Amino acid sequence: MCFLKGATVGYDTVNNKAVFVDQTLLPSQYREVSTDDYTEMFEAVKTLKVRGAPAIGVFAGICTAVLINKIETDDYYILISKLERICADFVQCRPTAVNLKWALEKMLDGGRKSTPQNLKKNLKTLALKMIEDDISVCRKIGEYGAELLADKNAILTHCNAGRLAAVKYGTALAPVYIAQEQGHSIKVYADETRPLLQGARLTAFELVNAGIDTTLICDNTASAVMAKGLVDAVLVGCDRVAKNGDAANKIGTSAVAISAKHYGIPFYVCMPFSTFDFSLNDGSQIIIEERAAEEVTDFWYKERMAPEGVHALNFAFDVTSSSLITAFITEKGIIKPTEIKNYI
Repeated sequence: MCFLKGATVGYDTVNNKAVFVDQTLLPSQYREVSTDDYTEMFEAVKTLKVRGAPAIGVFAGICTAVLINKIETDDYYILISKLERICADFVQCRPTAVNLKWALEKMLDGGRKSTPQNLKKNLKTLALKMIEDDISVCRKIGEYGAELLADKNAILTHCNAGRLAAVKYGTALAPVYIAQEQGHSIKVYADETRPLLQGARLTAFELVNAGIDTTLICDNTASAVMAKGLVDAVLVGCDRVAKNGDAANKIGTSAVAISAKHYGIPFYVCMPFSTFDFSLNDGSQIIIEERAAEEVTDFWYKERMAPEGVHALNFAFDVTSSSLITAFITEKGIIKPTEIKNYI
């Protein structure tokens, strides 16, 4: 059984079930869900019960292994057909995050290279390896990032790219956690992140529980916080990076990057190296997920906030130009946008 205490997603190999923390219930309720039901898995990703680029990638890998191991046949062609269908369906859940596609392709490739006798076992092994690798990768991101924060006292972050967005450490908040382990306390200003309030509900929740000095701010306060000199750096996560360095992240990130550039504050994008998508020339080619208008007009409000008949545009992500990014913090080290070509 591989479900670590404090982890966001896990694999209950004893009962062959995927386990996840339902993030839609936070911060008022912490609930771990265990499932082997395809519809529940699919909806968990679609409705953001499981969210964060690294987490949904690992979760998809776990779900794939669970579903294939659940099938009561060892017929290779039936299993491969089911595997292809599962991967094709899952990749449509969240089209912007490249980690989801990466994980599913890894599972599909692993299945196709297996023999009929070991296909199920191999997929289980692959899923468990994804869990271990994600923890290791995020810790390395944290270690590299902590070096950059050695002389800094406060950072600003947008959305949630912490423990809840990965298996354990997270990406953008990993440097803060590692710095804390090393005895260096860093204050965090967290954007609330409308309309789904990932910063208010999730980032604030995990940081406060970790004993990190945290201040929640409205999204439109970020520029003022920078102008007053309250932050020394901006750390954000990422869902996909084109080979020119343009990066897609939660909506509002590009505005934060523009403000950081104006005030001369370093803007770092923290992510696994697998987030690079070298098949895309620039950010204009990144598919941007558009979500339901009700998330803007109704969600989280006691009563509908906007008048009936008004239109609502709800892009889930935006693209930050490489010209605004100081560097990418990955498990391979610190990579400046101009250095990406060295890794292609």
